Amino acid sequence: MKIGVIGGGQLGRMLALAGTPLGMNFAFLDPAPDACAAALGEHLRADYGDQDHLRQLADEVDLVTFEFESVPAETVAFLSQFVPVFPSAEALRIARDRLFEKSMFKDLGIPTPAFADILSQADLDAAVASIGLPAVLKTRTLGYDGKGQKVLRSTDDVAGTFAELGSVPCLLEGFVPFTGEVSLVAVRGRDGETAFYPLVHNTHEAGILRLSVASSSHPLQALAEDYAGRVLDKLGYVGVLAFEFFEVDGGLKANEIAPRVHNSGHWTIEGAECSQFENHLRAVAGLPLGSTAKVGESAMINFIGNVPDVSAVLAVEDCHLHHYGKAFKAGRKVGHATLRSEDAATLEKRIAQVQALG
Repeated sequence: MKIGVIGGGQLGRMLALAGTPLGMNFAFLDPAPDACAAALGEHLRADYGDQDHLRQLADEVDLVTFEFESVPAETVAFLSQFVPVFPSAEALRIARDRLFEKSMFKDLGIPTPAFADILSQADLDAAVASIGLPAVLKTRTLGYDGKGQKVLRSTDDVAGTFAELGSVPCLLEGFVPFTGEVSLVAVRGRDGETAFYPLVHNTHEAGILRLSVASSSHPLQALAEDYAGRVLDKLGYVGVLAFEFFEVDGGLKANEIAPRVHNSGHWTIEGAECSQFENHLRAVAGLPLGSTAKVGESAMINFIGNVPDVSAVLAVEDCHLHHYGKAFKAGRKVGHATLRSEDAATLEKRIAQVQALG
């Protein structure tokens, strides 16, 4: 089976690494000349809206998926005329737009922060008066890793902010006084079979995920699965979907969903019976889903900007390095390490060892 992937970044690379043992081959469509997934399959270098190359991709593969939600929904809809594409264009259309996403949560009875659609500075001024401060203004599309957003703490922060974010459609969200940030990685097959990984505790710095620790028997696991299940069924979803939540007053408020394999699920490569990457491929290919059970205690540390000395990383017991082969650049995810242990205390020590490497 040959899988087409829209996007050739590290997520595409890890999909190929998971799919190769299953007898799958890969083709990546990505405009970047140095797409890091290209070493693991055919690289069609083209823009995501290039219909000639999209037709070429569709003619070469058995099905198509995508590795990030910046892909235009129109691209997926176009491809769907010629080849199966999972997740669907409709799922992507909703997940990539924060207004559509939050509105869906509200319709499904999933708690969210207060929010308002912002199309002008006047809209922003009115929404701030209604929702209050602090609040967060986010572009409705294309924002990630802290980009395309600004925290508004005082009225001085509000003035001119719509223009500062590019005068594009935005969403204002009330600030959530959360006690923790967690994410749930879920997978749903073509036949509706659904599985969930353990909730993960996430730590961000400057809007970028730095550390994910898989939980054991989290008291909000069932609630998170209920909320994610509602979304999966509503969208008729196929593949892996990540759902990010705020922990608030002993419950959960929805932050956002990602219609793809997700950074907070990287721990599953060594830390679960079947990784999120393999399960995504199983789902889109119509194969039985694999077990999402943990293998001991597990965590993931992102390497941002550079990868520490390889020997030093590998000297940490039960530490598994994933180097993306990308050029080092400030603020860029260039690798990660998965850490495992038999108990939580030992895992914490190993996390500290890797973090000390810089």
